[in-house]
Amino acid sequence: MNLLDYLPGVPDFPKPGILFRDISPLLANPAAFKEAITKLHDLAQSFDYTHILGVESRGFIFGSALALHANKGLIIARKPNKLPLASHREFYGLEYGKDSLEIQQSTIPKEARVLLMDDVLATGGTLIAADKLLRNAGFTVCGAITLLEIGALNGSTILKENGISNKTVLVS
Repeated sequence: MNLLDYLPGVPDFPKPGILFRDISPLLANPAAFKEAITKLHDLAQSFDYTHILGVESRGFIFGSALALHANKGLIIARKPNKLPLASHREFYGLEYGKDSLEIQQSTIPKEARVLLMDDVLATGGTLIAADKLLRNAGFTVCGAITLLEIGALNGSTILKENGISNKTVLVS
């Protein structure tokens, strides 16, 4: 099964020059979604982790399914002002703007070894911010996994330059 067939590109979304990958067809097809989670699990096995950090919002979907499949804890990294308790925050740049991520301080055990999970790796900004967020809060980051990398943007290279070990299922 070619999972790229279930991840069509939408040009100029959310801004001109951006090719957005729509995960809706993959999620709507049980066999494709199961295949994606199986492949992500296979990649994740090379990391020694206790928890998965799913990055808002599409990373929540894959992160929660993978956490359930792997019997690991799930942590969520949210956009600003969506968590009710005291949170750690990290600002970062995207290929189409700026944003920040937050994690609730009381959610993660101090001994957690965290694997970062996002759906698409573009420039690496979101995963670098997630890594900094966790490390600045005193947690151990084991690496990162993604379903798809947009190869032309060199995200894997950028992550490596920032000391983040990354594995991805597909490169387009």
